[in-house]
Amino acid sequence: MDVPLPHLDRPFDYLVPEALDADARPGVRVKVRFAGQLVDGWLLERAESSEHPKLAYLEKVVSPVPVLSPEVARLARAVADRYAGSLADVLRLAVPPRHARAEKAVTTDTPPNDEPAPGGTEPDGSPADGTEPDGSPADGTATADGTAPGGVPSEAADAGARPGGRAEVDPRGWRDYPAGPALLRALTDGRPARAVWSALPGEDWADRYADAVAATVAGGRGAVVVVADARDLDRLDAALTAVLGAGRHVRLAAADGPARRYRAFLTARTGGVDVVIGTRAAMFAPVRRLGLVAIWDDGDDLHAEPRAPYPHARDVLLTRAQLGDIAAVVGGYARTAEAQLLVETCWAREVVADRAVVRARTPALAPTGDDPQLARDPGAASARLPTLAWTTARDALRADLPVLVQVPRRGYVPSVACADCRAPARCPHCAGPLALPSAQGTPACRWCGRVAAAYACPECGGRRLRASVTGARRTAEELGRAFPGVPVRTSGREEVLATVPGGAGLVIATPGAEPVAEGGYGAVLLLDSWALLTRADLRAGEEALRRWMAAAALARPGTAGGRVVVVADGALAPVQALLRWDSAWFAARELAERRELGFPPAVRMASVTGAAEAVADLLAGARLPGDAEVLGPVPADEGRERMLVRVPRSRAAAMAEALHAAAGQRSARKAADPVRLQVDPLTLF
Repeated sequence: MDVPLPHLDRPFDYLVPEALDADARPGVRVKVRFAGQLVDGWLLERAESSEHPKLAYLEKVVSPVPVLSPEVARLARAVADRYAGSLADVLRLAVPPRHARAEKAVTTDTPPNDEPAPGGTEPDGSPADGTEPDGSPADGTATADGTAPGGVPSEAADAGARPGGRAEVDPRGWRDYPAGPALLRALTDGRPARAVWSALPGEDWADRYADAVAATVAGGRGAVVVVADARDLDRLDAALTAVLGAGRHVRLAAADGPARRYRAFLTARTGGVDVVIGTRAAMFAPVRRLGLVAIWDDGDDLHAEPRAPYPHARDVLLTRAQLGDIAAVVGGYARTAEAQLLVETCWAREVVADRAVVRARTPALAPTGDDPQLARDPGAASARLPTLAWTTARDALRADLPVLVQVPRRGYVPSVACADCRAPARCPHCAGPLALPSAQGTPACRWCGRVAAAYACPECGGRRLRASVTGARRTAEELGRAFPGVPVRTSGREEVLATVPGGAGLVIATPGAEPVAEGGYGAVLLLDSWALLTRADLRAGEEALRRWMAAAALARPGTAGGRVVVVADGALAPVQALLRWDSAWFAARELAERRELGFPPAVRMASVTGAAEAVADLLAGARLPGDAEVLGPVPADEGRERMLVRVPRSRAAAMAEALHAAAGQRSARKAADPVRLQVDPLTLF
């Protein structure tokens, strides 16, 4: 039942009246009477009898279309258990709201194909092929079909005859990666290849994913690919249309609107297409004979669902691959610690290019904070645009090449401080940060929106303000004065540019909004690195490197004049990883440090947030594993506090079950204060 109460997180039995017998199929939406109210629900299973002696009747079948497939129902249950959530919460994410007009437009004469994926699982949820829970063979050696741990076949093992005589898909750009062609052949053969792909600079990742999907389709399987935002979705949509042809796939995104989203969902559910792409809304997409799940740029925080039980698209897709014994690809320019864990546990094999190819494709990378640069320009340590960055941009513009400038913050001046004592300027009403909307604008609060025209510093009484952080619009204004006559464009949340035409010009963009330039950028400047590296966040270094590599990947190769300048000290580990274009090294370093300190993904951690009494009540009723550590409390927001529960990865299921049961006890008692449970939250501090 669609009831958000943890203590009701279980199936309920109802009698099916004869009038509804034909429509009451597993997977349909229904309405039932519960506690005197009519509530929504999903019909999971039909049975001949029940252990309960007295049952109520099913009230209504909302629609005869079985929107919930058995495979997605099993996945939703596994995701709910992993994140200490309720099945109803996950099903609200998995099945979009019904749109009657869109439902009538989709042909439903052919019943949905609910055939389970080959391989399958045992009744306890473990793989049926004898592998370990992480997906690797029990002895850590090559499998019987010649694949390495993780399922990607070696070149030697894959050189023989392939079953079925299926035509090979042209590997094209995958030839730049030694394991790339073998990955495509494994997808065509229907083998559960698992790969962590580190893309080369300048790589058209959408084309590579289109090749992988085409190989899967050639083998008679379907695919689900998840990207972070609408701009990436448009690129992948165009690439798949070029490779597969029009009408061979659908896109599933919440931003497309309820009618279009539901129509795409039903098209996939009824077997109209075998390929679904989309944002995180597509991670539960129903695809028949699913053979591949893939995600691009898994470090992007847009992949994390902000609604309970807060699942991450990467983890949902990997759970789906494990349950269905299917292939999985985790790709990106940078590698996360979670992806590195997949490689180190042999659940997946890394797909990377040789160092010679990396050097040939990488632009010339240089920091501004190392000793040689400081000797030439002593002011580079404090300048926002050091001499090296300025001359690099000037040379690219003189060569009639575009220049990309990445700025971490949007707006004009998003943070100001007292010009006399440097104390941060805060709103006198809500203590929120003050910002300047323009050069002649009046300071205003970013939280409550109140204008602080008569602001006076509470520390020294000063009335003059200075910029603490410079935004993209102010940067565009400054660079426009520095390079008169050069076109300046901005790309951010307000207006995202998809592409930039050839020719000289400056593009000021915030992370994630960098447009693609025809032929690549002649120069890429990465400014205000301190704003990324000094965040009080466990993932600060990882996130900084991810954003830098995404921008640097848009530059031309060094042999074609492409240059990247990062305004940072060259001795910092994220900067070193950027200079060498070696995110795998940095991810391994991060994972080792987190393993030593006891942070995710080396361990599993749950965040319990709420009023102090409510948090204490829930933890007191939770039967946590004996080796669980309870950390805190620490202040959260709005007067609440947070406690953290840490367990080894092997005890993650027991921790989630204990927390969910404790939440059920509180909801059964009708406890007044809510408590938010998050397993492996992106933000811990």
